[in-house]
Amino acid sequence: MANPSPGYSITMRLEAPPSYNATTQIAAAVASAGGSITALDVIESSHRSLVVDVSADAGDTRHAEQIAGKLDELDGVSVRKTSDRTFLLHVGGKLEVTPKVTLLGRDDLSRAYTPGVARVCRAIADNPDDAKRLTIKRNTIAVLTDGSAVLGLGNIGPAAALPVMEGKAALFKQFADVDAWPVCVDTQDTEQIIAVAKAVAPVYGGINLEDIAAPRCFEIEARLRDELDIPVFHDDQHGTAIVTLAALTNALRVVNKKIADVRVVVSGVGAAGSAVVELLQARGATDIIAGGRSGALNHHETYDDPQRARLAETTNPRNFTGTLHEALVDADVFIGVSAPNVLTEEHVASMAPGAIVFAMANPDPEIDPLAASKHAAVVATGRSDFPNQINNVLAFPGFFRGLLDADATDIVPEMLTAAAAAIADRIGPDELMPGYIIPSVFDPQVAADVAAAVANAAGPTTAN
Repeated sequence: MANPSPGYSITMRLEAPPSYNATTQIAAAVASAGGSITALDVIESSHRSLVVDVSADAGDTRHAEQIAGKLDELDGVSVRKTSDRTFLLHVGGKLEVTPKVTLLGRDDLSRAYTPGVARVCRAIADNPDDAKRLTIKRNTIAVLTDGSAVLGLGNIGPAAALPVMEGKAALFKQFADVDAWPVCVDTQDTEQIIAVAKAVAPVYGGINLEDIAAPRCFEIEARLRDELDIPVFHDDQHGTAIVTLAALTNALRVVNKKIADVRVVVSGVGAAGSAVVELLQARGATDIIAGGRSGALNHHETYDDPQRARLAETTNPRNFTGTLHEALVDADVFIGVSAPNVLTEEHVASMAPGAIVFAMANPDPEIDPLAASKHAAVVATGRSDFPNQINNVLAFPGFFRGLLDADATDIVPEMLTAAAAAIADRIGPDELMPGYIIPSVFDPQVAADVAAAVANAAGPTTAN
């Protein structure tokens, strides 16, 4: 049974006898079924019965049903209704359009719409750059996906990916006051995706590519960066790389090692793995082995995928040709952006003293964090229920805030390393410890620090 999680939270409305200990029995039944109660409220009380709402976290949908069944078994208790709180949160979507102006009469309407709006339209027609000052373009980005590589779900298509994109847009607004809107395209053709992005670009100050499968994502990003005058950022690549570098910066401080001296093994050579390798190299790492299912990328093999071929040329200086597990022997750092349960604690035990393990596959990491912690000095995952959560939300809201503030038209590597340094430096030397190498996603200062660092790396602003 999986550990209880807010992702499988339910609320059950019960009818129970009006006894003094009814709520105590209900709480005990939920606990005995392995649920974690988050709220218990008496909604109605009479001489005949109590109506009680119980909210609890379950491990999965089957576990939720087991919890409800356990309550139904109590004498005199019946479950009237069970509601899935995650689905309730998504009813009607998670976004809305809220006007920034009030329309209280004819005068307001005449300025916001016809006839006054025509003057603004003509001004933009005469000087297209005015769109950045006079429209939502100034603070709005597109979250663009084809739904082909949704985290943990795979190729589910644009409609099924929409809830994820809505959530991403909500995070942009919550953490950095960036207005973002989902653009889910019903095609997985590279040229069509590029064409759609270019066609809608006039509305947006930037494009966040999301959940587009490799290797298609590499060409789409490269082409759009070359052909558009707004910044284009593939979060699965660069957001992951930024937070990984931030976490590694502090993990190395904990174990007193330098990035130029450590041996790094990266499991997973898709979009995230490739970007992680490139950013670590930009920060000074020289001894990196990148591995896939068939073993380490090396100079002897020929690779049809251009991205793998390039990684094979720029990594693995000793030309190691063995398996992932063999590569881990005496390695200082393991970074997993691949698949669940690819390591055992024996593999971690074979690493160098002071080993660092980042098992970031979601929802199930490459190794159980508790098992890894028996032998590694620092362990991090992508999950919120363990210490050291490496989460892209630490990077992308502030990153785009900085791009928009600087009126940036492109993204350069210095912005990525500056963002990583800003995240790492949120933890002071007196706070740093093996269980605290990266700030909380709810640290209110992270986005502002990242934005300032990115804007500074972009150079003098030209924004109005």
